[in-house]
Amino acid sequence: MAVGASINFVVIAKSPFTIGGILLAILIIKAIVLFLTGRVFKLKLDQKLLLTFGLAQIGEFAFILLAFAFNLNILEQDEMDMMLVITALSMSLTPILSLLNERLLLPRVGTKEYVKRPMDHIAKSQKIILIGFGHFGSTVGRFLRSHGVEATILDQDSNRVDFLRKMGFEVYYGDATRMDLLESAGIAESKIVICAIDNPSVTKEIAKLIKDKYPHVELMIRAKNRYEAYDLLNLGIENIYRESLDTSLSLAKDVLSKMGFRKYTLNRQVQNFIKYDEESLRRLAKESKRDDNYIFKARKEIEEQEKLLDQDFKRGIVDFDNQWDSEAIKQALNKMEDQ
Repeated sequence: MAVGASINFVVIAKSPFTIGGILLAILIIKAIVLFLTGRVFKLKLDQKLLLTFGLAQIGEFAFILLAFAFNLNILEQDEMDMMLVITALSMSLTPILSLLNERLLLPRVGTKEYVKRPMDHIAKSQKIILIGFGHFGSTVGRFLRSHGVEATILDQDSNRVDFLRKMGFEVYYGDATRMDLLESAGIAESKIVICAIDNPSVTKEIAKLIKDKYPHVELMIRAKNRYEAYDLLNLGIENIYRESLDTSLSLAKDVLSKMGFRKYTLNRQVQNFIKYDEESLRRLAKESKRDDNYIFKARKEIEEQEKLLDQDFKRGIVDFDNQWDSEAIKQALNKMEDQ
């Protein structure tokens, strides 16, 4: 809003061609410099385009420099007005240029980049396709591989693909929202597709695409939070894995362990918590809006969940969970070691 308000249309009307020419020259020169900079640092073409279109504008610091130059009588009033207009226009055009780059150039560049890559390895058609090989996906992939289970791994980050290949992973570059990529990865013969990316909108797009055309394929999807899980549940997807659930419960379990609770007891209670929370998740997913009614029902669900956990603990389900980490067992083991 501040940038838009600073555009003086009277100045533009006086010298439209001069302002337009200077603006175009600045954008082109800066774009060339940025593109060459990306080339020096060996960025991929799609990354270079993002850099070029994202930073081609004149920075907002120019407003301060121009005001400083005007106060020192380096610039006349007319020159000052013209440069302010050019700066504001360049900043206003950048989102439009970035959008054009995202919609028109990047899809074409991504397709060309993908076609150039050898596809003969994807023809292996593994029974599992893993989409997204960041921190979450790589953990899943490594654990599968450690048990002798291979997956066809797809990732849209070209730099990460090349890096992971150097690390010994067989990863393929491509946009998983494209059905032709999924089909060349062997989705028709696959049993399971694991979606481990961290972009909720892309995740939903992939889920709809696969569910509509290949309903026989079982989807197992990462959700960043319970709100994304609601959306996925309402799409009819059952296998949802909230990335923060297990980690937060693991931390809470360790805290309680340090407070003196038995580890076996805590493991049982963690499983109970997950069970009750998953049941609650499915009930709350039916709420179409996150309004006062949702808040009321969510509070009731939390109260009921805590009540059930407390009852589990008190009625004796965990009273006998003093198996492998009880003090009696520890003492017996210590005596055996001494003998």
